Parts: sequence; C-alpha cells; structure tokens
Amino acid sequence: MSNAKKAIVIGAGFGGLALAIRLQAAGVQTTLLEKRDKPGGRAYVYEDQGFTFDAGPTVITDPTAIEALFSAAGKSMRDYVELLPVSPFYQLRWEDGSRFDYANDQALLDRQIAALNPNDVAGYRGFLAYSKAVFREGYLKLGAVPFLSFRDMIQAGPQLARLQAWRSVYSMVSKFIEDDKLRQAFSFHSLLVGGNPFSTSSIYTLIHALEREWGVWFPKGGTGALVQAMVGLFEDIGGRFELNADVASIEVDAGRATGVRLADGRQLLADCVASNADVMHTYAKLLGAHPRGKEQSARLKGKRYSNSLFVIHFGLKRPQPQLQHHTVCFGPRYRALIQEIFKGEALAEDFSLYLHAPCITDPSLAPPGCSSHYVLSPVPHLGNAPIDWETEGPRYRDRIFDYLEKHYIPGLREDLVTCRIFTPEDFRSELNAHLGSAFSLEPILTQSAWFRPHNRDASLRNVYLVGAGTHPGAGVPGVIGSAKATASLMLEDLHL
Repeated sequence: MSNAKKAIVIGAGFGGLALAIRLQAAGVQTTLLEKRDKPGGRAYVYEDQGFTFDAGPTVITDPTAIEALFSAAGKSMRDYVELLPVSPFYQLRWEDGSRFDYANDQALLDRQIAALNPNDVAGYRGFLAYSKAVFREGYLKLGAVPFLSFRDMIQAGPQLARLQAWRSVYSMVSKFIEDDKLRQAFSFHSLLVGGNPFSTSSIYTLIHALEREWGVWFPKGGTGALVQAMVGLFEDIGGRFELNADVASIEVDAGRATGVRLADGRQLLADCVASNADVMHTYAKLLGAHPRGKEQSARLKGKRYSNSLFVIHFGLKRPQPQLQHHTVCFGPRYRALIQEIFKGEALAEDFSLYLHAPCITDPSLAPPGCSSHYVLSPVPHLGNAPIDWETEGPRYRDRIFDYLEKHYIPGLREDLVTCRIFTPEDFRSELNAHLGSAFSLEPILTQSAWFRPHNRDASLRNVYLVGAGTHPGAGVPGVIGSAKATASLMLEDLHL
C-alpha cells in the first residue's frame, strides 16, 4: 500500500470508525485520530469497581448497517461481537402507575392499545403504515445519499411533500392516535436523536418503523464492545489508530487540505481529511485560521442546536428485576416540559427520564449480584440556559435520585456503590460539542438533508464531514449512514 492514497479521519465516534473502516477496506491507507484515551466518542465507556458504564447510545436499531461494515472489509460481524435482542424494546411508564410495553409483537401492542383506547387499534395500524412509507423513502432510499446540491433536494421534494414532511412528529402521530399516553408513546422517539417532537419533521417517525423492521439490540459486553469490535476490524485490515491524538488544525494550502497538525506539534500528511468532530469545532477551531472556517462557523452560529443531556452513571449492590432494559419514565408534563428543554432559560422543576438497566440483558456489566445503570434527563443546551453545572449538577443528581427511589428503584441510596455525572459542560469540554448540545444541529426540516452541513465541503474539496452534524443526522444508524455517504464521495474523488 506504499503508493496508496492516504486519508486522515479525526474522531473515533461511530461515524469516524465506520468511515475509517470503509476507506481502509477500499484500499485507502487510513489513519484514525482520537483525542481521548479511549475510542467511542459519545459511546465512551467508564469502568469503576467492577461496573461497566456505557456513556452514550445503548439502543442498536439497524444491525444490517453494522454488518455491512464488516462485509465491506471481507469479515463477519459475528466473529467480532454478538448482538443480543432486547424485548420489550422499551417499557414506557407514567407517574399514575400505568405502563406500556413497546415490543415487536402486534397482538401484545393491540391488547395494550385497546385497553387505553379501542379506537386507537386501527389508528395505530394507520400510523405504522405511514411510518413504514417514510422509512422506505427517508431511510432506505435517502439515508446514505449525500445531498450536495439543491437539485438533490428538489428531486426528493415530491416524496417529502407526499409524506407531509413539513408536519411535526407529534402532529402526525396525533392524526392517527387519540389517546394522550399513546401519543407520547409513539412520538418520543425523535428525542433519541435530539429532535423536539413538536417541531421535528414527521420524517423522523421512520424510527418507529426502523425498530419494527429489525428490532432493538444490545451488544454483549455493552455498546463499548461494539466500539472495540469496530476498532479491531479497522486494525485487522491495516488501519492506523492513534489515541491521545488531539488535532489542533486541518492544514490547508492553495484551497486543499494537506493533512493535520496535532497539539503536540506533529504534522501528518494526507490526500484528504474527514472530520467526525463536532461541526462547529471543525470549522471554528480546526479550520479557524482559514477564511472558509471563519465563514462557515459564523453561519453555523445562527443555526438551532439540539438539547443537551444530564447523565448519571450509577452502580447498585443489588439486581433490579422490577426494571426492563430500557425504561422511559414520563413526568407529569409532556408538551410544556419539552418546550422548556428546547427553549427554556432554566432547568424545569419536573423531568422525564430514560433509565438504562443493561444487566437485565447482560449481567456481565456489573459484579455478581449487582447492577449497573445510567439515567439521563434531557436539559437545555448552554446557549439557552447558562446554568452553572458545577453547583447545579450535584443538586440535580439528588433530585433525580429522590424521584427514582420513590417511583422505580426503592432503596437506591442504600444500595449505591458508585456514581458519576456527565453534564452539558462535559459535552462541551470532553466532546467539543457546541453549546454542550448532545446531538449537534436540531433536526428540523430547514436543517435536514441539503440544509445540513454537507458531507463534502463546498470550497475545500478534499475536506469531508461525518457524524451527527452532517446528513442524515444523529443516532447510531444516522452516523453510520453518514459514513457510507461520505465514503462514497471520498472514494469517487480519489478515483477508487
């Protein structure tokens, strides 16, 4: 491979890893650089006193997209990692004690829907059919296609118009479903990719069909095991991977990237550079010395960014068999709370939570007889609510623990072995996330597809983007789709 084309990929999140694998598998000598001490990006792993905590995504919904990476490299995923099925996908719970097991079992769904509102059994079928149509158009056809020109957007226009993409997720769900709890149950999904159900395009209802199509999975050993499998695959096919490699700048000469300069002063040369870093960080910092970086970062400052998250990782000295693997804990308010999360200037008094209990599926993530967990609360990003998280973080943690102890985990404090918090400030400092946003640009229609930062920069023709901030957007299937779109451009540009 001595005469091979060389590529550098900045950032070893799922998007960067998937892109690096595709490039290396196609014969491009690829170097993957990660500033932290472990790969994964948002899917970082913490270990403490025998507990393993996945920091980020814990829901795998399109195993075929991951399998395709291994196939592209001539390998089989099952030789690297095992995916375990999760059922129910989620348990949805409300403060009045009612619960809904959201599973891939039509008869079970029908029974539960009928118990809440008999009219909604037929309504749900209508919603599912709509969700499947959006899934076919928005995910299968367009999910890995780069939108580089407005013409691409115009061509997709008739389908998007037919699917009423201008409507919000919540309004589309409400068109089919009457019951208030069921409207919450079938509209919360956009929050998993940083979208407000009341303003995000109804295209994002495709997540529902995606889950019904392939199920919900969890890697044996945690999401970190999937990250390690992808690193192993990349290195097995000859990729170079460096940790603690903090990129200070993308070097540009005569309108083209020539490589990168690291914080330690080293310079690495390449024929092309792709960034899986936060898009604002890429333009404002890595390309900050170049007019293009200044121009794009000024433009990006005016965009709407998705919410942040407050996360508590905690280990308990007892198993919690009363929980399901994934629990969505709805608070007393839905619409009003979500508006405060996306637009509020302070922390709301109440919260809705996502509670992760992976030992239900894989007990190896905690010492024998114990359980590891994380709980996350969607909160405003730092641009909306400039909260001093150093002071507020421990207080907010205590409020959430009080709530969990009351409603979900009796004796939580008594059983607590270890805990740590991750705040919007940490998203900003650890992940270079603009405003501490957990999912980059908010996925509203005017910030999707062609309107999102493009997979290839329009002026610096050998600089590329991958990950949540480019097309198609956040979430594991989204960033893996972005890697496929970006790889196709890079390989075409390298004439491979």
